[in-house]
Amino acid sequence: MPDLLIELFSEEIPARMQARAREDLKKLVTDGLVEAGLTYASAGAFSTPRRLVLSVEGLSAESPTLREERKGPKADAPAAAIEGFLRSTGLTRDQLETREDKKGAVLFAVVEKPGRPAPEIVAEVLERTIRTFPWPKSMRWGTGSLRWVRPLQSILCLLSDEAGAEVVPMTLDGLTAGNSTEGHRFMAPARFAVSGFEDYRAKLARAFVMLDASEREQAIWHEATTQAFAQGLEVVPDAALLSEVAGLVEWPVVLMGAIGEDFLGLPPEVLQTSMREHQKFFSVTNPATGRIEKFVTVANRETADHGETILKGNGKVLSARLSDARFFWENDLRTVKTAGLEGMAEGLKQVTFHNRLGSQAARIARIEALAREIAPSSAPPPTSLPRQPAWPRPTCNRRWWASSRNCRARWAATTPARRACPKRWRRPARPITSRSAPPTRCPPTPSRSLWRWPTRSTRWQASGGSAKSPRAARTPLPCDARRWG
Repeated sequence: MPDLLIELFSEEIPARMQARAREDLKKLVTDGLVEAGLTYASAGAFSTPRRLVLSVEGLSAESPTLREERKGPKADAPAAAIEGFLRSTGLTRDQLETREDKKGAVLFAVVEKPGRPAPEIVAEVLERTIRTFPWPKSMRWGTGSLRWVRPLQSILCLLSDEAGAEVVPMTLDGLTAGNSTEGHRFMAPARFAVSGFEDYRAKLARAFVMLDASEREQAIWHEATTQAFAQGLEVVPDAALLSEVAGLVEWPVVLMGAIGEDFLGLPPEVLQTSMREHQKFFSVTNPATGRIEKFVTVANRETADHGETILKGNGKVLSARLSDARFFWENDLRTVKTAGLEGMAEGLKQVTFHNRLGSQAARIARIEALAREIAPSSAPPPTSLPRQPAWPRPTCNRRWWASSRNCRARWAATTPARRACPKRWRRPARPITSRSAPPTRCPPTPSRSLWRWPTRSTRWQASGGSAKSPRAARTPLPCDARRWG
């Protein structure tokens, strides 16, 4: 039974689309093969920034012959009815069989559909897959009608078994399927022929291409943590960034650079956000001081100077980004010092929330009014407070209202960080949580111990109930800040 190898080689595919594209390619092709009557043992999809790959093992060589019997009109039916039945089956009158039925003699047609070879089915399924591929965004190029996420440059479609490899005959918008591909864009740009998936994967590795995205992720993380450990530092874990960076490179080369002394005083949130969002850098912290002192970047090639030129260029760009971040951070601190959070929020009067609902400032006013009404009902009576309460105290009503207002006031901040705010309004690094009180994001709570959002479960326990009672639901109360929008 032959194995199928498909590679769709194009310009760089956005990293955020690669995981979904792998699954779509596998599903569309395998479903099409099964519908056409072929079977297979296993299938695997892979991706790099420049290629989508599908490997199907144990594919049947041809589809089975199908024999279908169709019941037609009676033997003495009008000629028009018999002729219509003949046209629908594609047979002649002599090829029909007459069988006795409880209603008399009836005509039957026996239609045999011979099996089709696998190359013919694969070409048909692959062309349909390419033309209907569900990219979130696609484009046309040249004079053709084909749409793809980026210009499609070549198609590799190969059926291989013990006897050898066979190219599936297929032409699509001027692209003819073949048995060759390319390696790394800069380090091994020459084309080379392959004879199967194992040969394909081995030759790609020699051409400086790691085919498996998970392998690239492991290589990046291992090298980054190793370099940081050698200097007594730690890399800040970031699974989403790791997955994105693995989709940007075919041959990851991990480099570590230093952050300028002028920027080490910035809050970690500001540094991490600026490096992560704009430069795709990992943050490296010093466990002794808790500061972010270095960064890790991932290059897509090896260089003669071992990345020194790359780090120098990245350092210049990062300094410009952090200079902007420092300006905004210091500007926000001056604004808070002189005008407070109330003064910072004045600018929200000019920001439209909805053309029929007014500005963001008007929205905040409505949230404050809701907080005043809801907060008293969320706190239990003082007599029912245990020794270590798991909810806000009865005197926290004003704090609920202030938290909702100050959280929204931070929208007017200019600092490019999601959580960059004065420390007294920053949420604890490891908030106290329980099964009945999932942590929320907004509004941020003061850095105090024994602070949790109240839930129906805690309220029921305060009145003498049990957490296992059906009434002790684990969902947050309506006063949960997430419901305020």
